[in-house]
Amino acid sequence: MRKPFAITLDPGSSLANHTGTWRTERPVYVDRLPPCNQACPAGENIQGWLALAESGDYQAAWRLLMEENPLPAVMGRVCYHPCETSCNRAALDSAVGINSIERFLGDEALRRGWHFEPSIHSSGKRVLVVGAGPSGLSAAYHLARAGHDVVVRDAGPYAGGMMRFGIPQYRLPRDVLDAEIRRILDLGVELQLDSKVTDLGEAIKGFDAAFLAVGAHIGKRAYIPAGTSARILDAVSVLRSMEGAEKPKLGRRVVVYGGGNTALDVARTAKRLGAEEAILVYRRTREKMPAHDFELEEALQEGVLVKWLSTIKQAGESSITVEKMQLDDKGWPQPTGEFETLAADSVVLALGQDVDLSLLDHVAGIEKHDGVIKVGPNMMTGCRGVFAGGDMVPSERTVTVAVGHGKKAARCIDAWLRGTSYEKAPKHELASPEKLNPWYYSDAPKTVQPMLDIVRRQSTFDEVVAGLDETNALFEARRCLSCGNCFECDNCYGVCPDNAVIKLGPGKRFQFNYDYCKGCGLCAAECPCGAIDMVPESI
Repeated sequence: MRKPFAITLDPGSSLANHTGTWRTERPVYVDRLPPCNQACPAGENIQGWLALAESGDYQAAWRLLMEENPLPAVMGRVCYHPCETSCNRAALDSAVGINSIERFLGDEALRRGWHFEPSIHSSGKRVLVVGAGPSGLSAAYHLARAGHDVVVRDAGPYAGGMMRFGIPQYRLPRDVLDAEIRRILDLGVELQLDSKVTDLGEAIKGFDAAFLAVGAHIGKRAYIPAGTSARILDAVSVLRSMEGAEKPKLGRRVVVYGGGNTALDVARTAKRLGAEEAILVYRRTREKMPAHDFELEEALQEGVLVKWLSTIKQAGESSITVEKMQLDDKGWPQPTGEFETLAADSVVLALGQDVDLSLLDHVAGIEKHDGVIKVGPNMMTGCRGVFAGGDMVPSERTVTVAVGHGKKAARCIDAWLRGTSYEKAPKHELASPEKLNPWYYSDAPKTVQPMLDIVRRQSTFDEVVAGLDETNALFEARRCLSCGNCFECDNCYGVCPDNAVIKLGPGKRFQFNYDYCKGCGLCAAECPCGAIDMVPESI
């Protein structure tokens, strides 16, 4: 039969021509690990709850968040958000404000009274948690939800640990902290305050397991020659006394020795207590300062002064002597022999904190080293059934890390009590920036959180950083690139020259019809979020 020009097939459907037989590679849909998820010390599924938040389903987003972290309103205020440091969007304009959205969800839950019902399936096992700080509370929450009876003992008059006694109210309002603690206790957790554990061996009698989460409440000291009238305090004691009825009397001129976040908190607290001068003395440069840069900026805005490359040599009744330092060729500060006198009514030492490990003195098998204790991959110490986390083990000392330790320990304890072992699910390949097509995303500047005016910040303990409203939180959530995970943008469906992409319906993503896919790779090349990979065709 003679056919018209350019027509080579008999009349009928082109579906008969299985062009997929030409293929040497095939596309596959993949789920990659978002960098924000990887960077979160608490192990949150950040991209997952962001996707729910951007759809407007805030309660579902909060519940997914709470699968890993029981303190979102707290963490939304005090976490130093390493997730944002790792966010791929920073290469496009600026990182997604994950922390501010977490705070919005946490505050929304408190406002609306969202909660979890106590477990109706009791395991019959009892677990002792020593310490009601972030790690202990996190462990208690997860253990209670797993059906175990949990008793938390704490030496302090209030729960919260260093969240209460180490973080000032202008960063973490106490009503927020109390509300999130109350929600944990409502799961059936028993809290015993003013109940210091001095002998763990005695305390664990009648319990099937124990989790040790004692915070670092002992301020480190440094030898500073001082007169008998010199007023030298430690930072932890100063911040702790802020929770009492009588506030500390620091004077008009306060010097804080140290360069961490605690040092900045004390200096900012001193300004709010009426100090005319609050001076930080730090022996290295700003670049080497362990405190987070945004907190330093807030302190400088409030009038805190910093003496860089300086160390305190002597303290007197109303002044201190400071020696100037200089960096050697290796970057270490060295004394210069040049001295300066600064007026000071009090000197506050903020040189770090230690943990009181005396409760372990009569417990065999627990290995101590450099002020912390050794634990295995499952967070268990050398004493069977005794686990530990937070400040008690070698790690970065932040609320987020502590919450992550509590969660991991709870899951390991739960598995141990049930005669199994906890195995973390393997992680997917990282969704690195080169796997994305950022030009598909429009520019959307990060939403800036409102801040209290400078005058009120210097004279009150009102919260400095305010939260986002619903409109701003929704906008910020929608800035997420969904790195490595399909969000059904239809790009693959639109660019496929063979109509080999099949829509499965909202929320069900797509699939490939390999009978017609030639393996051209257009779908993978044009996927905005890197959720398609090309793999060799199997023979």
